Amino acid sequence: MSITRSPDGTVRSVPRRAARLHLSKGPGYAAAAWGFLFAVPSFVWATGSTFGARSTVSPSLVKLAHDGAPWFLAVLVTTGFLKLFGALVGVGLTRPLGSRIGRLTVFCGGGAATLLTWHGGLFVVHGVLVGAGAVSVEPDLAALTGWYLYLWGPWFIVGGLAFAWATALYVRRRDDSRTLRLHGVVGALGALVLSVASTATGIG
Repeated sequence: MSITRSPDGTVRSVPRRAARLHLSKGPGYAAAAWGFLFAVPSFVWATGSTFGARSTVSPSLVKLAHDGAPWFLAVLVTTGFLKLFGALVGVGLTRPLGSRIGRLTVFCGGGAATLLTWHGGLFVVHGVLVGAGAVSVEPDLAALTGWYLYLWGPWFIVGGLAFAWATALYVRRRDDSRTLRLHGVVGALGALVLSVASTATGIG
């Protein structure tokens, strides 16, 4: 049992399982908040504003946003909506869903966890290698290394871990956990293949 206090000051006990179920929603809401907050810069930069980007993002990308290149603005808007979709996935992982929607949500949660952790890890590893002198970068990109090492890399990893935790908790709470776990693994592997391919081809 756990002890809680009601709004009128009355102290009452709550079964520990209920308390755990309440606390288990935290990772899903954290993933949702991550997706929503990360969507804001995409929509801001899509307006042509470069607020917060000039010192933290590659100059070539800043120029595209500043010049209002139509294709790049479309990419920013698309990624913004994808991040909002990620926020919906995070919220979905805190609620009981039907079997079909639940499987899709777990698939997306597993994919998001892998995709974000992979890219965050790449940023961190690259930053460490540059700092150690093992990898060289263009002079105009050298100043950005610290931002990718200490800001963007950890930010992506935190998002990935939030989605991974939320997905794992959702699967554990369900009776069809075995089927859901399979969908989560498929989503994670699909995201891994996509990530490796984009890195190998220089797209991502």
